[in-house]
Amino acid sequence: MARKNRRAPRGAVRGRRQDFRRGKPKPCALCAGAVADWKDTSTLRKYMSDRGKIRGRRVTGLCPRDQRIVATAIKNAREMALLPYLGNNR
Repeated sequence: MARKNRRAPRGAVRGRRQDFRRGKPKPCALCAGAVADWKDTSTLRKYMSDRGKIRGRRVTGLCPRDQRIVATAIKNAREMALLPYLGNNR
């Protein structure tokens, strides 16, 4: 009788790598003390792509609350013509 190929359940990681994932998550950059204001364009540009899109939470590493604050601040800065709606590619 042939043995069936046993795989780890979906989402599970074999070996030592699993231990590294159980550590504390990286703290949010804005929770540490910085405040996202629509007038601070240099800070807001960190959370935009080169094409002018707002980067996602997984990319920026922000908590959900601060991601919403940053997205609103970017939209306000665009409305006040401090940030472009499109990047430099067009």
